[in-house]
Amino acid sequence: MLYYLFRYLESQFGLPGAGVFEFISFRASLAVILSLVISLLFGKTLINKLHNLQVAETIRNLGLTGEEGKRGTPTMGGLIIIAAILIPTLLFARLRNIYVILMIVTTVWLGLIGFIDDYIKVFKKDKAGLAGKFKVIGQLGLGLIIGFTLYYNEEVVVRSFVHEQDATSAQIEAATSSKTTEDGDLIYVIDKKSTTTTIPFLKSHEFDYADLLFFLDKKTAHKWSWIVYVLIVTFIIIAVSNAANLTDGIDGLAAGTSAIIGMTLAALAFISGNAIFADYLNVMFIPYEGELVIFGAAFVGACVGFLWYNSYPAQVFMGDTGSLALGGIIAVFAIMVRKELLIPILCGIFLAENLSVVLQVAWFKYTKRKYGEGRRIFKMSPLHHHYQKLGYAEPKIVTRFWIVGIMLAILTIVTFKLR
Repeated sequence: MLYYLFRYLESQFGLPGAGVFEFISFRASLAVILSLVISLLFGKTLINKLHNLQVAETIRNLGLTGEEGKRGTPTMGGLIIIAAILIPTLLFARLRNIYVILMIVTTVWLGLIGFIDDYIKVFKKDKAGLAGKFKVIGQLGLGLIIGFTLYYNEEVVVRSFVHEQDATSAQIEAATSSKTTEDGDLIYVIDKKSTTTTIPFLKSHEFDYADLLFFLDKKTAHKWSWIVYVLIVTFIIIAVSNAANLTDGIDGLAAGTSAIIGMTLAALAFISGNAIFADYLNVMFIPYEGELVIFGAAFVGACVGFLWYNSYPAQVFMGDTGSLALGGIIAVFAIMVRKELLIPILCGIFLAENLSVVLQVAWFKYTKRKYGEGRRIFKMSPLHHHYQKLGYAEPKIVTRFWIVGIMLAILTIVTFKLR
């Protein structure tokens, strides 16, 4: 909102300094500062309110060191994160931008699902919370909205530039506009609807989901590529949001890991939304995507600010209100910057946590069927509980997971030069 206000003041009254709001870097800086302030100020107020309402986390007896000390700790702290994301975004981002709109929808949608789940657990005294099928239906609904919007919206395009001497007749015909450089060269601007994404380590660095329909001719494959695209988008949203939910098991782990991932995604959005950097790194230039940097900055600030109260020993838990929203935001953000195939690397902590549960359950069922007694791969799953059972202190586990997360984030960036 402030972006439009200062733009109006500059155009109508020539207000000195108002033009600074045109710069993404300036607005992103304000967003991260404001999100930190909101987390710190609003966080304390909310924690006191949750204490008064006796909104406490139900602690299962898992035989873990220190779990008794967590009893009575307020939950639903994800409301702090959501407020610290949405308020700076609404103030500093261009709200007509389709990418920003979808990120706001994602935050509210999954935050609401998580809130309902926490509400049932706390106020209805039902430890199971919202039935799993309803969670999946909600995530599925969001996946369909995101998938269809990204596929059909006219603003969601990949832009390329072709010099006149290199342009084919088909490219000239497809050009949406043209421009002349200072050297007098004519460049054609081509905006193309595409289901292309980034694939790591390969020289071309790009992959079109339509190629999965290899058994069809090219024209037919592109006609029906929306089915593949929407299904993949939906699967990624469900998988990553649930993985983030599993990761939120010890103090500071999910928030800190999400902050690391968020910083990386914000950097990727800045690169993809900037023609110069995109050309230098030979990645897709996606116009209008720079606005995601403001959202990403607010996201990082919200996660770091939440750590003030969630670091060991936690004064508040984020609950499903926060963890589902964090995972969904990361998934949709990665899809928008067309880096979703890098999620197994960037979100390696989430992946490891998720796989530990899948492997544990699968192996237990298999060995019970074969030997009559279930056996375990890990002492306990998700993975962070395995290390707790080995005697590691919570802060040490969290810190080491963060270090691994930073290494994975660096590797994600490095993939642009590894071909």
